[in-house]
Amino acid sequence: MDNTKVFRMSFSGVYPLYIQKAAKKGRTKAEVDAIIFWLTGYNNETLQKQIDKKSDLETFFAEAPEINPNVSKITGTICGYRVEEIEDKLMQKIRYLDKLIDELAKGKSMEKILR
Repeated sequence: MDNTKVFRMSFSGVYPLYIQKAAKKGRTKAEVDAIIFWLTGYNNETLQKQIDKKSDLETFFAEAPEINPNVSKITGTICGYRVEEIEDKLMQKIRYLDKLIDELAKGKSMEKILR
């Protein structure tokens, strides 16, 4: 499968969609940010820099300060794929983020999401 198109999507284009998905279910931008910070090691300032420079997803994850060591605890399916079985490491990181935002929108507590 050619994932180039996904990798080239700008994080600044996807980010508002994550916030919108969460907001539809009564969740907040702060919760979305907390998930991103937990997963990637970014903070408010460094995340905003990625948004401002319109980094694509490949760059966003490549420049992430630290991918959380507990990502292996993220399991289940997203878009028909088991996240723990995705072989392409970059696609797996993208799907981890999708999965965590999905769990937020489904009403899971932040404590459970941030394993």
